[in-house]
Amino acid sequence: MVDTLTNAAEFSVSEIAQAVKRTVEDEFGHVRVRGEISGFRGQHSSGHAYFILKDENAAIDAVVWKGNYAKLTFKPEEGLAVIATGRLTTFPRSSKYQIVIDNIEPAGAGALMMLLEERKRKLATEGLFARERKRPLPYLPRVIGVITSPTGAVIRDILHRLADRFPSHVMVWPVRVQGDTCACEVVNAIEGFNAMVPGGAMPRPDLLIVARGGGSIEDLWGFNEEAVVRAVAASGIPVISAVGHETDTTLIDYVSDMRAPTPTAAAEAAVPVRVELIGYVDDLGGRQRQATRRVTSTALDRLRVAAAGMPRASDLVALERQQLDYAASNLLGNLRHSVQSLRVRFSRIDSKFAPHLLHGQRQEAAERLRNLSLRAETGLRKTVDRTRLTYDPRAALLRTAMGRLLERKQSQLLGIGSKLSTVALKAQLRHAHSQLTPLTARLRTGMMSMLSDCRAALTQSDKLLASLSYKSVLARGYVVIKDAEGNLIQQRANLSPGDAVIIEFADDAVAATIESSPVIRRKPRSQPGGDTQESLF
Repeated sequence: MVDTLTNAAEFSVSEIAQAVKRTVEDEFGHVRVRGEISGFRGQHSSGHAYFILKDENAAIDAVVWKGNYAKLTFKPEEGLAVIATGRLTTFPRSSKYQIVIDNIEPAGAGALMMLLEERKRKLATEGLFARERKRPLPYLPRVIGVITSPTGAVIRDILHRLADRFPSHVMVWPVRVQGDTCACEVVNAIEGFNAMVPGGAMPRPDLLIVARGGGSIEDLWGFNEEAVVRAVAASGIPVISAVGHETDTTLIDYVSDMRAPTPTAAAEAAVPVRVELIGYVDDLGGRQRQATRRVTSTALDRLRVAAAGMPRASDLVALERQQLDYAASNLLGNLRHSVQSLRVRFSRIDSKFAPHLLHGQRQEAAERLRNLSLRAETGLRKTVDRTRLTYDPRAALLRTAMGRLLERKQSQLLGIGSKLSTVALKAQLRHAHSQLTPLTARLRTGMMSMLSDCRAALTQSDKLLASLSYKSVLARGYVVIKDAEGNLIQQRANLSPGDAVIIEFADDAVAATIESSPVIRRKPRSQPGGDTQESLF
């Protein structure tokens, strides 16, 4: 092998890198670059900020050191068009050049951000982002559908998190998560899951998760397409959007039922922690059992207290039993006392019911009855006489009037006899008879009514006379003693031995002679309280 000799100098990689670095820094020591910020994720943990400035044809890495970032009056934001002032340099380890920014000025929104904002306003006007349209997520979904790339780390994070929290049945619909076909494939996946029939061969998911890792706005643009937004809005299955990291925002985040900052957070929001759920259920069961025992114990304590405060059954009737025994023991004495009291009361009024008093009352009643009978006969006679005096003149006047009427009719008939035929005369007589007939009937009715009233009054007087007659007293076993002349004998002193008397009974009277005047001795009354209890029954 023959060595080829050359005059070219040899440089190490580091020397070339340093030479390029000096050349770039010397040529572009102070520049102002206009471009759109892309891939901004906020400050790094070190405090520096890294992103890309781009336009339609090229892109350049940008970095803002920690000390300059705090001095910036305008902070960088994703998608903004800015004018960055700084210097160009290179990064030898990766053979890249970059701009180290000292100051940033806004230059207006980029083209993609303008399109995004316009699309966002349009869909918001249609009400697709309204909070009222969002549905609650199922608490324990049986099947979870995941729309993402099957080869990325996202699906592994989701499956791992679901297995840790609550193992569930997961169905993955593989799609491209960036590029030209991303939007179409995501729309087909959402519609495909919704087209599944519940209870079919393939179980229909209860919840959908649309997931992707972080990236620039260009990488996530497929999830800002209008077709994807409308497919999420039309989904009959609740949707969780987990596209990008916390700072990434796409249009499906606004239309989905829930937005998760990361795919892992989406898995956490989809299912609860199974261990915590079991512990919570066990805790509820323990609390329920404890509450039941506490309520039962409290009820038993209250029952014991109530039972201790209640008197015994024998105590409830003890007083009444004692009162009954006391009343039974005093019954005989009270009855005896009552009998004695009644005897005293009867002895006080006994004198008022002596036979001579009753005899005097009977004589007075008989005298009043006799007077009433005489007055009744006299009154009846007077009433008949007054009635005759009242109606006899009227009857005489009636006969006179009838005679005069007949004479007047006869004179009229004689006066017009020559003019009237026999038929007319009969008609006149019938007319006169028809006028006299009612008068005769009224007279007869009046007389019958008056006689009926007199008969009723006489019957009433007769009943009163019978009720007041002494004969009703005789019917009860009494007798009336009269002397030979028929005078009533009211006292025993009026009788002497040998006097003839007439004893009148209820049915007849007999003659008798007084032989002697014996003294009638009354049976002495027994002393009060002398009778025993048995003598009363």
